[in-house]
Amino acid sequence: MFVETPARACGIDFGTSNSTVGWLRPGQPSLLALENGKPILPSVVFFNAEENTVSFGQAGLKEYLDGYEGRLMRALKSLLGSSLMEGKTEIQGRSLPYKELLTQFITELKHRAETAADRSFDQAVFGRPVFFVDDDTAADDKAEVTLEAIARTAGFREVSFQYEPIAAAYHYERQINHEELVLIADIGGGTSDFSLIRLSPQRALAADRRDDLLANSGVHIGGTNFDRQLSLEGVMPLLGYGSLLKRGLTMPSSYYMNLATWHTINQAYTSRTWADLQELYLDTQAPEAMDRLLKLIRDRAGHWLAVQVEEAKIVLSTGNSAALHLDRLAPGMRHTLTRIEFEKASAELVEQIGNTLGTLLAKAGVRSEAVDTIFFTGGASGVPMLRERIAAILPTARRMEGDLYGSVGAGLAVEAKRRFG
Repeated sequence: MFVETPARACGIDFGTSNSTVGWLRPGQPSLLALENGKPILPSVVFFNAEENTVSFGQAGLKEYLDGYEGRLMRALKSLLGSSLMEGKTEIQGRSLPYKELLTQFITELKHRAETAADRSFDQAVFGRPVFFVDDDTAADDKAEVTLEAIARTAGFREVSFQYEPIAAAYHYERQINHEELVLIADIGGGTSDFSLIRLSPQRALAADRRDDLLANSGVHIGGTNFDRQLSLEGVMPLLGYGSLLKRGLTMPSSYYMNLATWHTINQAYTSRTWADLQELYLDTQAPEAMDRLLKLIRDRAGHWLAVQVEEAKIVLSTGNSAALHLDRLAPGMRHTLTRIEFEKASAELVEQIGNTLGTLLAKAGVRSEAVDTIFFTGGASGVPMLRERIAAILPTARRMEGDLYGSVGAGLAVEAKRRFG
């Protein structure tokens, strides 16, 4: 799409792990700078209790990791469509609705985009996964309605939505010079989404693209799920996960599930949890592991551990082992995770994502050899065994990789220009 004048609207990719804002204008990159001159803003909010301030993105994560007292919130998008969305959480002595938390982040995202663009935005196209919630149409619809209401509260007058993989397709379409049948594989922090779509420079000129789209599908599995499974498989046993009590029962798993899941980590810090763990400590056959668990919770270091696991996942996507420095659990403590452990932990997730793709092809009535290109985007698309599983389903398709964190936002900018001028 040739751009003669700046677009009136922006495209917003509010992601589980990271967020971007796209805006088309002549001769400029599609993505706006949101933090330290870079286009990616981690979807993080940190309430600093010592300074009584609120920080976002890398700055917020740094304050938390530097040891400031406070409350870190991450993976906020995962709340949409969940029962937690209607609830509240304790922040610096007051009860804050989760909707207000999301509104704070979207408002900050809008402010930073407007500062970078040196203009205001009243209209926006938001990206959304194919399914916010699997197998529940009512909850999925409610999630979109909730996000629209949040966007309007944040200051957007007109809000519309586009599926994230379709947005990525429009970004890829600007790079090709002939027609292709393309599978967009958008593996983000919270969902894996697929679109099968015909793309070409000529088709890009059409106002109505409905006939080009053959099928969409998705599943609520993404990078944070890989983090969770790697944590449960390789790290939580160090804290007593799977250990036995003297009564012969297994240690309850709910505490570990909360700590391994980004958007529920703070639930591990309740007074009820602490009281329960004190009782379980008297019954454990693994007191050393329980000591580590209690220290982690007492220090409210769950997000610190989750960052360690996430970084290990990234290392294991290219290497055979990753070293974790766990001094906050015990002095000098080190632990190594291996690629084999990562693949074992991820196997079921990879299979579920592969099955989702197989269902999409069947729904579209398309043979695998008819697909010309697989376009990978989303940070979790770099997981090797997942990429190989997708490629095995479409063995004749060439593999292309977009900007793993920016393709959706750039494509939403194209859609915003198309819809709002």
